[in-house]
Amino acid sequence: MTNKSLKIIKKYFNVSVNEMRKLAGDFRSEMDKGLAGRKSSLKMIPTYTKRPSGTEIGKYIALDLGGTNFRVLEIELEGSGRMSRPRVMKFKLNKRHITGSGDLFFGFIAGCLKNFLVKNKEMNSVRKMGFTFSFPVKQTEIASGNLVCWTKGFKVSGVIGEDIVGLLEAALNKKGIRGVRVAALINDTVGTLAAKSYEDKNCNIGVIIGTGTNACYAEPELGGMIVNTEWGNFDKMRRTVFDILVDSQSDRPGQQVLEKMVSGMYLGEVALKVIRAHVLPGLKHFNTEQMSAIESDRSNGLTVTGKVLKMAGIKDTTPEERLACREISSIISLRAARLSAACLEAIVKKIDPSISNRHTIAIDGSVYEKHPSFANNISSALKDMLGTRAARIKVVLAKDGSGVGAAITAAAAG
Repeated sequence: MTNKSLKIIKKYFNVSVNEMRKLAGDFRSEMDKGLAGRKSSLKMIPTYTKRPSGTEIGKYIALDLGGTNFRVLEIELEGSGRMSRPRVMKFKLNKRHITGSGDLFFGFIAGCLKNFLVKNKEMNSVRKMGFTFSFPVKQTEIASGNLVCWTKGFKVSGVIGEDIVGLLEAALNKKGIRGVRVAALINDTVGTLAAKSYEDKNCNIGVIIGTGTNACYAEPELGGMIVNTEWGNFDKMRRTVFDILVDSQSDRPGQQVLEKMVSGMYLGEVALKVIRAHVLPGLKHFNTEQMSAIESDRSNGLTVTGKVLKMAGIKDTTPEERLACREISSIISLRAARLSAACLEAIVKKIDPSISNRHTIAIDGSVYEKHPSFANNISSALKDMLGTRAARIKVVLAKDGSGVGAAITAAAAG
């Protein structure tokens, strides 16, 4: 691959400051439409909950379902923004759980909770519980909401249009769990926001950039109610032929457009298409974790990259080919970070148009946490857009916030 070809690819995927600013304006316009109930790529779903006060106390249970990894937690809130270290059990949903019936799906979740309660001798305890359910849900109150659609490869039958809490409570009853009451239904962005804002009063935006991506924020015009944007469906970006190809081969063509350009589920796919077209036609598979490993490679001759590519189906590569793969991976992940930053700038300005106050953005998710330059690239992009005002925006990792946040939201719900 020539330097000229690499420059063309870089230009193709570049998101300039002007383009970021235009995207931010388009994003705010879509926010306004969604809040007004007009057609928009952003669903802007009210969550019927606000940020916690930081004074909540007591023991609470949380279920955290963000993808195929599932967790049950118990945490004690101590007030003044303090909390105990949570007790946690982790479980894994397999293909039959995420493509089978609703009874099987919720029965598995209830069974996991029962295992946790029995192990910790809590089966007869009375506890309020928060349920982090990270899929598009139309809520009518804090502890009730109907599933709009599945994402992330889930295809559980008999659940779309149904009340998630009702289905879960029926499964809990079948398992003999009587003392646990669902007090809050949230998604992982709301959990991330709640967990961080319990200790940081400036935190008013919660974001996930992992397998999927989404964001929520406290909307001043709704008295501080947290609004779930479902930003993965934002669709005003300029797409390349590679993005269009990835979209056409996905489960939901034409939907979740931003997610397909930012999230861990798709970044590796985009890179795979580019590398196949320009460097290694025989490359069979390539994922975001491999992208991160290659971008982190500083070994002589990029030997680590060679090993990663060997695992991906290419036995022998030249140093030039390995370097090209690293450059392409960096170009695509940089674009993802700059798109994310443009959307974040839009949300901050929706809350505070002149950015006269301090704002903390809590972000969780494997891409943000583990990618070698993603976090720095977001911060740099915000500085590019806002100059000195970017100093008023603090972007922090809120690791595992979705589960703890569900417990905190249950406490705040009363």
